[in-house]
Amino acid sequence: MSVTKIFYKDQELANERLELTDKNAIYFLGPNLVLRDCTLHLKVAARNLLMREVRFHGCTFEVTQELKNHQDWLGASLEGCRFKGRLRGCDFGHWPEYGNEPEYQCGAISDCDFTEAQLHACRFIACDPHTLKLPRWPCFSILDPLHRAPELSSAAWPDLFTRVIIQQLHTHPPRTRALTLHAPTVARQLETTPEALRPLIETFDRMVY
Repeated sequence: MSVTKIFYKDQELANERLELTDKNAIYFLGPNLVLRDCTLHLKVAARNLLMREVRFHGCTFEVTQELKNHQDWLGASLEGCRFKGRLRGCDFGHWPEYGNEPEYQCGAISDCDFTEAQLHACRFIACDPHTLKLPRWPCFSILDPLHRAPELSSAAWPDLFTRVIIQQLHTHPPRTRALTLHAPTVARQLETTPEALRPLIETFDRMVY
């Protein structure tokens, strides 16, 4: 089956709706692309959505197929955007060590709204998470996770959660400013329940839930 390549680059678009939904297409966003107040309907896998040196201002992302492990957000500058739908294993912000390509030097995120999104295992790197509206329970976010690892280790978390999440906080990129998890997904994976996690989460400052 042939694959269609669709390019958006070297231009500025405003108030447009982009339907990125063809599973037999690869969408290239950038380089030198600026989108202002646009709506992007995303219904493709991460491998079909490539971002390179693209700037989003006031855009809305409607994710109607869970977007898994999409690291190309690191090649985008996101300002005042809104996210809807499910995202898993995605990184946002500025992480130049991720790759030597020019796009990883321009990644940024600020003033974005994730309250209508479900995030799991998503990280926000080298940014100010206080400018972001992070999703609420059953999602929860650990702010400044690397520096707070010793403090978090003092709680009586469920055993597998301790070993897989808490004891591994030091392995995240050094400039990770927030880690967002989805409690029901964590519970299924790590032999616990959201009800067991919630009281412990509530005992710590600098948690968003």
